[in-house]
Amino acid sequence: MDTVIPRTAKSELTLAAIVDTALDMAQNEGLEALSLGEVAKRLNISKSGVFSRVGSREALQQAVLDEFDRRFVEEIFKPAMSLPRGLPRLNAMIRNWLQRTSNEVGCLYIAGAFEYDDVDNPMRDRIKQNILQWRGMLHRTVEQALEEGQLRPDTDPEQLVFELYCLMVGLMHDARFLRDPKALERVRTAYERLISTYRSFNYHG
Repeated sequence: MDTVIPRTAKSELTLAAIVDTALDMAQNEGLEALSLGEVAKRLNISKSGVFSRVGSREALQQAVLDEFDRRFVEEIFKPAMSLPRGLPRLNAMIRNWLQRTSNEVGCLYIAGAFEYDDVDNPMRDRIKQNILQWRGMLHRTVEQALEEGQLRPDTDPEQLVFELYCLMVGLMHDARFLRDPKALERVRTAYERLISTYRSFNYHG
């Protein structure tokens, strides 16, 4: 006998598929490339079916960012928090970020920053807020590493976070624009070299 799926469950499954499809589009083509019609076409459902679940195109963009945020926290931030505070967490965050960005062929925070850099609209504000929150997390982790004596006492947290972010921008550029298959390997090497210049001589973790 066939299993009957309740209408609400079907709707939730469809919404999840819509957001997942839209997220894949955004990561490959940009947030501005999203359209209700194209998502409907890829899922082989009606445009009205997409609209009834997400509403406007702008709401779809926000839903995509919500899902990207959720995955970002689950795959990058949370695993690192199980490690000792300071440098072990920072190392894990960066390595997880590098791996995830490489696997998903992009990072919506970095790609979105370039997509909306000269535009004033709610999407730019949302992405800026997300980036500042993430950089704030990195900043706190660097400060903890300083408190633990794992980094040189003259370390400037803001400067280190800036340099870490530049590595990720470089990864996006070389992996996506230049399509360099060695981009991830190069950025991993660059991170190890960078962090070694900040690491305290008394720390051997």
